[in-house]
Amino acid sequence: MPRFASNLSLMFQEHAFADRLAAAAQAGFRAVECQFPYEVPAAELARRRAALDIPFVALNLPPGDWDAGDRGLAAQPGREAEFEAAFDRALAYATALDCPKMHAMTGNICANDPAEMRATLVANLRAAAPRAAAEGVTIVVEPLNTRDNPGYYLTSWRLAREIIEEVAADNVGLMLDLYHCQIMEGDLAAHLDDYADITRHIQVAGVPGRHEPDVGEINYPYLFGRIDASGYDGWVGCEYKPRGDTVAGLGWLDAVS
Repeated sequence: MPRFASNLSLMFQEHAFADRLAAAAQAGFRAVECQFPYEVPAAELARRRAALDIPFVALNLPPGDWDAGDRGLAAQPGREAEFEAAFDRALAYATALDCPKMHAMTGNICANDPAEMRATLVANLRAAAPRAAAEGVTIVVEPLNTRDNPGYYLTSWRLAREIIEEVAADNVGLMLDLYHCQIMEGDLAAHLDDYADITRHIQVAGVPGRHEPDVGEINYPYLFGRIDASGYDGWVGCEYKPRGDTVAGLGWLDAVS
């Protein structure tokens, strides 16, 4: 079976964010990821991570002003300086946490020509890639579904491939979230095969509801076997919202282990 990492932004919300590392380790997880770790100083998270000997495997760049509707900056023309500042902050956290993956959210479709957004995204990734590579960090882009993220720019896996190939950097790849993929395109086994060459991180959650990957329309035990057969040796992030108590909902993990 794949190696599973707990997403601390959605799981273990019974605890303060910094305490979720210990809760995840106690529940049996051997790695963690998160969306936005920036409410806790990087040094404090690094201290706790080291004490628990649990790797941090993925985090997101700051998304801009979330409350004002920002959902990332990477494809936002005219906001390149903001993207660079967000990248700098994320890279500082990734370096402190020895975290190898950073997700650059593209942001929503804005008033600009889509071609301008694409050119901005490619240019930002090309500029960021060498600096990330110098720290051993891979940048990933992730298509999101329009049900949860109306107006988001990157919602197509084919477009994600085109962007990655245009950037043409060894450390820029795909975050393949099977929850988003099922809602937008389905055919998950084929996506695992077709995008295996550029996939650098995988995430899971149940559909519908974004809860535990144990009920609903996705046959995760089958897909976990496909992930193993594909040769993917990275972590699989559990980016789901527990239906209730996080630990009480971990029966699915025992069932596939």
